[in-house]
Amino acid sequence: MIVFNENRVDLFEEFRNILERTNERLNECAKYKSEYFIKRNAQLLEEDVADSLKEQSLGTSFENTIEIISGQRFPDIVARQCYGVEVKSSKDDKWITLGGSVNESTRVKGIEKIFLIFGKLTDPVEFRMRSYEECLSEVVVTHFPRYKIDMNLENGQTIFDKMGTTYDEIRQPPNETVYKIVNFYKKKLREGESLWWTGSHVNPEEDTSAPMTVRLSGKLSKEERAGFIEKGFAFFPSIFSSKSTKYERFFLWLATNHGVLATRDFFTAGGRGIVQGKAGHEFFDVPQKLIQLHDHWLTVAALIVEANADFLCETWGVEKIEPDRIRQWKGMVSENFSREYEQVGLFLDDLIFG
Repeated sequence: MIVFNENRVDLFEEFRNILERTNERLNECAKYKSEYFIKRNAQLLEEDVADSLKEQSLGTSFENTIEIISGQRFPDIVARQCYGVEVKSSKDDKWITLGGSVNESTRVKGIEKIFLIFGKLTDPVEFRMRSYEECLSEVVVTHFPRYKIDMNLENGQTIFDKMGTTYDEIRQPPNETVYKIVNFYKKKLREGESLWWTGSHVNPEEDTSAPMTVRLSGKLSKEERAGFIEKGFAFFPSIFSSKSTKYERFFLWLATNHGVLATRDFFTAGGRGIVQGKAGHEFFDVPQKLIQLHDHWLTVAALIVEANADFLCETWGVEKIEPDRIRQWKGMVSENFSREYEQVGLFLDDLIFG
């Protein structure tokens, strides 16, 4: 949190008064210059706001300190290198628009407080002014996570109120902002939902990032398909269940982390067969999914042992990973698959422990 000394408080109140007078002046101009404002674009409106701020700052501590920041910087206008004004507009009859990146990587150094002046550039033209953080309602995603601005947002309803934090707190340290927001939205996920824009459920042991393109699973090579099947067996024991939703979390993971859109026939469908176990054991009437597991077991086991523990907690849906990961995995698979194949426990014991 920023702590102002007495002089800083006076300076802050002086600048807020300048902003209020600027907003009033812009609304007065809008009454007889409506067509002028309707034709303004975002860049030209920044100039209008800056000119009005300069006019209202005459004779104050901010005279000759107000400037438009060129380039893709945040905010658009700065005053005395400590306060900022972001200028937003809408050509629709609404007070909602997109704000900047939640990371604020382009934030001008030294800016302590940011305000927002929003112009609704449709008949009748109107301007509003608020503290920037007071109107940030949610986080939405275009090509990166951005704040959503709502000038009608009620007090206590900001994204920071929902998170139990403040705008200034969430920005410190700056490189953890997205991490904090991701954790908040993860806790709100319901069954069948995923934070597609984060690459949710990322295994730190893999060099993985959310892809720019997507593919249908039918376009995968034989080797790629086999690799994903092995990861499905290792990381999502729920796919062995008889529930209609058994593939949902695995398919979401494929889409968000690897850009693969899969269907229910991703795994070998139907049919049963015979599997030659170890020590002379022979298993009859084995479901195809267990036959696939048998054929890929060495890789599946290695994936389980080498995976990051936090990653497994998320994909397995457990609170902690036990020292014997293979035995823990086997218990989940046995529980999920017992209705479809009564001998699943014996089959897995033979496969794992031989």
